[in-house]
Amino acid sequence: MTPVDIVLIGRNEGARLIACLDSVQGQARHIVYVDSGSDDDSLHEARKRNAKVVELDMSIPFTAARARNAGFDALEEPELVLFIDGDCVLVSGFVEAARDYLNDHPEVGMVTGWRSEIHPEASPYNLFCDWEWHRPPGEIMACGGDMMVRAALWQAVGGMNPQVIAAEDDEICCRFRKSGHTLWRIPSDMTRHDADMLRFGQWWTRAVRTGHGFAQVHHLHPDYFTTECRRAYVYALALPLFAITAAAAWWPFSLPILAVYALNWARSTAGLRGDGIPLTKARYLGFLLTLSKFPNLIGMVQFHLRRLTGRDMRIIEYK
Repeated sequence: MTPVDIVLIGRNEGARLIACLDSVQGQARHIVYVDSGSDDDSLHEARKRNAKVVELDMSIPFTAARARNAGFDALEEPELVLFIDGDCVLVSGFVEAARDYLNDHPEVGMVTGWRSEIHPEASPYNLFCDWEWHRPPGEIMACGGDMMVRAALWQAVGGMNPQVIAAEDDEICCRFRKSGHTLWRIPSDMTRHDADMLRFGQWWTRAVRTGHGFAQVHHLHPDYFTTECRRAYVYALALPLFAITAAAAWWPFSLPILAVYALNWARSTAGLRGDGIPLTKARYLGFLLTLSKFPNLIGMVQFHLRRLTGRDMRIIEYK
């Protein structure tokens, strides 16, 4: 049986990390926990559960990509590696399902499954995350940070890019695919995630981080995140400028432009309703989807300013 090792990453996850560590017990050959400067009991709790602990050098900016690379490097002769974020709980049965799929499909380099929110009812922002996670099974372009990957493929592409502070999982998936491998989402529950996103400000910051990821990964792979970047430029830059210019001439000229946002909201709401979201919640989530282009654009601008000025690519935390 092909051995599976697990790499967990986290920073000040508290009870979430404890739940994560407990969920992986007995499901892997080796467990490595990589800590990015926690000042809670994360290190103690990980060692107490017999995980190998890696502490990142605090003098270098933290990124999830850097943490996953360090975790992989701490493994001894890995074959299949399951990466999990420290705010997730592993669902029993996924390790076996993913391993079997990779063993049966040698052309597939990486497998993921279904992630869901633990408390989607706690806030519309948690529900927003839960909706984002639900995607159909089959061949995919990319996935989130929870994934089982062939160690040989990870090594062949050089691991994650530690300079990518958001969407680092999308970025490595681009390189997985360019190496000739296919990526699959299997119809199996994988992890339960705790976004713990209860305030609008957290959602906004997360959307800024998402925009940073759009721009950075698109800069590295111009064929990826093209649509997402274009939407941000159109809805958060071009249309507002047109509306302001039109209103300066005569305010009714701006009404057709404002109607574009209303149409976008209506279409987003209808799509959410089609996914089973109740009407009232769908309306608010549709508003968030329409509004998200503005923080996305802020994050995109942040990336390009950092790139052009040579500043460090530092993480953007929302919790």
